[in-house]
Amino acid sequence: MAVLALPACAGSRVAGEKQQQGNSSAAASGVIPELKLATESDASMGGLVNYNPFAPQQTVRTWLFEPLMQQNSLNCKVVPWLATGYSWEGPAKLVFTIRQGVKWSDGSPFTAKDVAFTYNLTKKYPALDQAGVWADTFGAKAKSVTADGDKVTFEFEGPAATKFPYLIGQKIVSEKEFGPVGDPAKYISKNPISTGPFKIASYNGRRLELERRPDYWQADTIKVQKLILEGDYSTNANQAAAKLKTGELDFYSGEIPNPEKAFVADDPNTNHVWYAPNGLTVLAPNLTQKPFSDVKFREALAHGMDKQSATDKATYGLMKVASQSGLPVPEKKDMLPAKYPADSTVIPFDLAKANQLLDAAGYTKGSNGLRQNPDGSPIKITFSVQAGWIDYEAMADEITSNFRKLGLDIKENKMPPEAVDQQKKNGNFQLMINYMGAGCDYAHGMGATVSTAEIPDKTTIKGNVERYTNPAVDKAILALAAATDDAATKEQVGVLVDAMMTDYPVLPILYAPARAIYRTDHAVGWPTAEDPYANPQDQPLVWITHLTAPTSK
Repeated sequence: MAVLALPACAGSRVAGEKQQQGNSSAAASGVIPELKLATESDASMGGLVNYNPFAPQQTVRTWLFEPLMQQNSLNCKVVPWLATGYSWEGPAKLVFTIRQGVKWSDGSPFTAKDVAFTYNLTKKYPALDQAGVWADTFGAKAKSVTADGDKVTFEFEGPAATKFPYLIGQKIVSEKEFGPVGDPAKYISKNPISTGPFKIASYNGRRLELERRPDYWQADTIKVQKLILEGDYSTNANQAAAKLKTGELDFYSGEIPNPEKAFVADDPNTNHVWYAPNGLTVLAPNLTQKPFSDVKFREALAHGMDKQSATDKATYGLMKVASQSGLPVPEKKDMLPAKYPADSTVIPFDLAKANQLLDAAGYTKGSNGLRQNPDGSPIKITFSVQAGWIDYEAMADEITSNFRKLGLDIKENKMPPEAVDQQKKNGNFQLMINYMGAGCDYAHGMGATVSTAEIPDKTTIKGNVERYTNPAVDKAILALAAATDDAATKEQVGVLVDAMMTDYPVLPILYAPARAIYRTDHAVGWPTAEDPYANPQDQPLVWITHLTAPTSK
């Protein structure tokens, strides 16, 4: 049994169990009159209003409805939210303790019954079950979700520990509002009943204003009096950079090419950027084709990649070279087996060693200076590259140059991303760049890249595009579903790490980012590399509780 009774302050300046009322915190120091963020509304909505969190298109996605808990994917620490604690009573039974004293925005009490109602609603309408509670997704499906007092109990048909990161992220809705509406996906909510830190102030179809709730359950942590959401910058990085420079935008998590130069350099005291390690970008060889089917060939390639140069060119020096272990280090170094010190898992660029490994494995150079297979047949490699993805193209250009220095006959085939996706499905490729997950569900994060069950088929893209198979890895991934404590989880993750370090199924290049581009003239307390208390891209409800106004100079 693994039990976690989390204090209300764990991982965040979350208020205690006492409900905060009135305007006392508004009068306290550190008040932020206004914070400007990018809109969360789909541009195709055309100004229509819908605050329903189950709707395919929503006017706002973050600030009204809340989950049971928040898990920082960077270090897997759990922050209590609408639930104050949880316990696994065996791998098929999970019990949450629901926070007392929380009020819905209409003043009615929030209870464990609302929590059970929400999850049972996703059972009745399976399209809403994004957490996979009632499906054989990320673990065994649920048999029941019930409320009793301040407890909510999930009972599953089998081991389901791997469901935890998804399950706790479900936004909880009010039975009072959603009980009578029928199919929630078809419901238009114009007067939402929610538990979040803000309520609707006004919306004109373009600009949404949210105002602080003085009766929010942790109101003393919310210093922002008003949130302004406007401007869709998802496809216009230049416009986002311009708005950031002028102070018309305080935070942005989209991609701005070279943000250090485009934004930070204008005013380094105010303008900042942090790209957190949120996954891995990897080189994926097709293991069903020679010479990539030979682990010795793959090991040589791992040493023959100038990952630092590729990283600098692709991310303007903002990201770090990735560990061959498949884990972000040092953030998750505690999950590494003792035989793999964190520093030793990052394979250095060493052309001489790569050449030696290739020679020793029989991949010698012919009279034309190009390497050939041990049977004397020529090696010709086509590198499939997603055209238009400038970071992938930069990495591919560097790696291609490196491999040519090893005497490999390699060429790039830059094609539309959807064409590369098709190759992932049919397996008709030799080499490509791919993404490897690094979240807290290790079975379906990093595990998806090495699980036999995740080999793509002709209709579905899955994580194991390289077609790696290893019975020990598959067994460990199954065992993770029953791993309800850190020690058991680490043991099984160690099997995955060992496969990565010895079999080289994929070759990590760099850490893929969760982006935070922000200003500190209106608010300070953002998550940073020095204080990574939250994933800046995925946990705005956490970082909003840390923000305060800057101290006057």
